[in-house]
Amino acid sequence: MTRSPGHREHPQHKVAERQLRERIKVSIADETIAESSDVVKVEEDGSPVRYYFPRADVDMKRLERSATTSQCPFKGVANYFSIKAGDKELKDAVWSYEDPYEEHLALKGRLAFYDDRLPEISISPRP
Repeated sequence: MTRSPGHREHPQHKVAERQLRERIKVSIADETIAESSDVVKVEEDGSPVRYYFPRADVDMKRLERSATTSQCPFKGVANYFSIKAGDKELKDAVWSYEDPYEEHLALKGRLAFYDDRLPEISISPRP
């Protein structure tokens, strides 16, 4: 594990994590993709609120890992998944930090969804 270069270079940038205990659900149309009461809510300066779900509470049969990755200077390398729902495929709609920087170990292996970019995805309730 290494420390985040983003937090070292920009100590004023906030990435706040909070464990939620209320049940949060991700759906596409009427199909549930994830549902859990073990969700990490992330509020980061300049970004929409994100909800990270444990894999055990995500319908992994609907996800297909893609070759896409991205680098966050605060959290680490993100690996992406596409979602299959009905006749739709939402490319790179889900991501995970498999080996996050030590400041964000609570996100390790959890999955988050682009509900702000893809109107097909809804997260409820919004705490």
